Amino acid sequence: MAGPRRLPPLARLGLAVAMVAPALMLGAVAQPAPEPAPEAPIPYTLPSMAPAGAGPGGNAAITTAWTRSGHADAGSESFAHWNEGGAIPGICATCHSGQGFRALYGLDGSAPGVPEHALPTGGVVDCATCHHPRLSEVTEVRLPTGAMHPVGASEATCLTCHQGRASGQGVDAAVERAGSTGDDTPNPELGFVNPHYAIAAATWLGGYGGLGYQYPGKDYEGRFLHAPAVATCTSCHDPHGLQVAQDTCLTCHQSGDPKAIRITRQSHDGSGDTAKGIHADIAANARLLLEMVADYAAEVSGTPILYDALRHPYFFADANGDGVADQSGGAPVAYGAWTPRLLRAAYNWKFVGADTGAHVHNPHYALELLYDSIEDLSGALGRDFGALGLVR
Repeated sequence: MAGPRRLPPLARLGLAVAMVAPALMLGAVAQPAPEPAPEAPIPYTLPSMAPAGAGPGGNAAITTAWTRSGHADAGSESFAHWNEGGAIPGICATCHSGQGFRALYGLDGSAPGVPEHALPTGGVVDCATCHHPRLSEVTEVRLPTGAMHPVGASEATCLTCHQGRASGQGVDAAVERAGSTGDDTPNPELGFVNPHYAIAAATWLGGYGGLGYQYPGKDYEGRFLHAPAVATCTSCHDPHGLQVAQDTCLTCHQSGDPKAIRITRQSHDGSGDTAKGIHADIAANARLLLEMVADYAAEVSGTPILYDALRHPYFFADANGDGVADQSGGAPVAYGAWTPRLLRAAYNWKFVGADTGAHVHNPHYALELLYDSIEDLSGALGRDFGALGLVR
């Protein structure tokens, strides 16, 4: 009797496939299709709060201008200074980090005030610093003198961070704390008072702000309002790229170069040249003041002084007068023979130089501070101040 018929191996394989295929087909119909994997979030460099029209899909010109500006340069000294330590002190973060600025005014939901704790590094003046929806609630800023200055939302950020960190009152307070007994007596307890950096607002506020050292009995130019059409920071500076709109100058002036513009018919530096821009007068008087600071340090304080723009606290001892700062432990020796008179003059010299746009922001105030400082040092040096031909 013949046994059951067996299929060849290949046929058996085909039958198995035929039997399984319907099951696969049925399974494909019965089972829902797998959901597609969610798209990974796009790593935008913009913070969540950006100006209208900026960012992907919008007007990229605004974003590009900001990205190329100093406000976005995370590698600059303004923002990278604290990288090695890993944190920014609260008092510094208020201007050197968008997060710190928002904390200062409570825009982040915290109680307004200087942050009590250090903030993380890596922040810049981001979009939310100037475009926060609650920024309009900031109606005044505190100056280093303690005075409160009223502001609009468009200038609250600028005036907060470009007013400097010191004032003429602060210089007098430092002299008092050091226990100085005479204007020309060196005091090792007295140190340089630094007005800080990029202090355009301090210059602009002039005598009203009182952030330069204002000599008793002298009158000083108040806030420089320029003209109604250019009365705010963003009237002249692009708010994102920060460039100066020189075409605006041509509305009233013959030159679009701010350094070439002269707003007075007097020669303030004694040269008699009124064809050059007022910037040249300020620069000439600043050079003269620094020379007098050096002469006074050597002749009255008794210790030559050296200025180094790249090292804090900027003024160093140069006992042998060789043009090289004295060294101690491998580091330059900070100047330690300050007298009250020398400190006031050096502060004003640094104050004027800390605003590279002083010739636009308030040239009158800058010239007055330089003039009065030169006059004060001239008296102590026994110089004929009138022979210099300076005009206040």
